[in-house]
This record gives sequence, structure tokens and C-alpha cells, in this order.
Amino acid sequence: MSDLLRVENVDVFYGDFQAVQQASFAVPDKEIVSIIGTNGAGKTTLMRAIGGVLPAKNGRIYFEDVDITGWPTHKIVDLGISQVPEGRKLFGRMSVKDNLIMGSYTPRARKNAKGELEKVYELFPILKEKSTQSAGSLSGGQQQMVAIGRALMSEPKLICFDEISLGLAPTVIKDIYAKVRELNNGGITIIIVEQDVKRSLKACVEAFVMLKGKVVLSGKTCELTEDEVSKAYFGM
Repeated sequence: MSDLLRVENVDVFYGDFQAVQQASFAVPDKEIVSIIGTNGAGKTTLMRAIGGVLPAKNGRIYFEDVDITGWPTHKIVDLGISQVPEGRKLFGRMSVKDNLIMGSYTPRARKNAKGELEKVYELFPILKEKSTQSAGSLSGGQQQMVAIGRALMSEPKLICFDEISLGLAPTVIKDIYAKVRELNNGGITIIIVEQDVKRSLKACVEAFVMLKGKVVLSGKTCELTEDEVSKAYFGM
């Protein structure tokens, strides 16, 4: 199976602080992969670099064999990469519907916004019921649905979920993961960024463990042992 995304020897800095060091990994087309690590391991920074929010100082990022290193975010979204950011980053005072529509801001997505909105409502019927309510009035799980729906409005080929289960109840997390699998079954490639090792490993076919900005372990989840992952995760 061909790789949809390739990250090769990427370095990312915040000022003088190097948050990601020589990170390399590949995401097979139409698969679910997981990037796991403790808080501060560099996972979110790496996702921001892929999305064009932060520049990669060194290394290259390829999507469908196109070098997107240094591209602005709107061009990357238009090409087919969407993000569900940590903390959801919704516009709390705006309605659910308006938050969703914000995801279709690129020229390609704008043409199909009405149809994509209906698809989101089919995936998350509760959002249609609450379409006129302010996003800030929703529960945490419903807000996560809005964030996922907004990402879907850009008609992505790849979605990066950053800390997908953060602050959510276990039953809600289970439902969200079920929807992620449903999206993947529909042909969307998924990156799950998580601190929860067991849950993310169970959901994906391949995993990458980050520690202090580096990818220190990678492999098929069926081949990785819990001991290997634990040692890499904690730097033992």
C-alpha cells in the first residue's frame, strides 16, 4: 500500500527551543496510525508542522508525493489535510452550523458545502438538532463532534486528531472512536495523537512513539509488545 503522507527528518523550533528533532514516519493511504507519547513529547508540534501552522526548519513533508514543506495552511487544507486540534478550538459564541461552515473556507470545499453539511449531520444527528445553538453551550463530547464535523467540511483525505479523548467521559470516548473507524472505513486516512497508549494502539494498525521530540519507536501494532512501547514511552 502506498504512503499518503511522509515526514522526513523534520526539525521544528519554538524560538531557540527545538520541540521536534529529526522526526520521520509514513502514513499508509486509508489506514489509521497513532502517534503516542507523554505531554510535551512533541506530538502536537509535529501535527502543527504537518498542517502548516509551524514551519519545519529542516526536513521535508510530502503528501501524495507533493512536497508541501513551507506551504501555508489554507493550501494544505485545500490539498486534503484537515486537523481536529487539541482543545477543539471552536468559536463558542457562534452557532453549531456556523462553526461547521467555517470548515469549508477553501474554494474547493465551498462549492460542496451544503452537501458536506448534510453528511456531517448524518454522521452526528445531534448536531442537526442543535444547529442553531451556540457551540459553547454544548457538552464536551458534542463539541468534539463539532470539531470533527468542521474538519470533514473541507473534504479531507487525511484527518489528524490531536488528543481526541482529552477531557471526555469513557462512554463518549468509545463513541468518538467508533465514528473515527467509520470515517476510516469510508476511505479517510487517520492520524490519532494520544497520551492514552492502550486505546490508541487498539484503534490503529501502526504506531509511532515520541519522546523528547524524537520518534523513538515505530512498527505495526500487532508486532509491538507492551513492554517495548512502555519503555519507549517513558524513556526507560
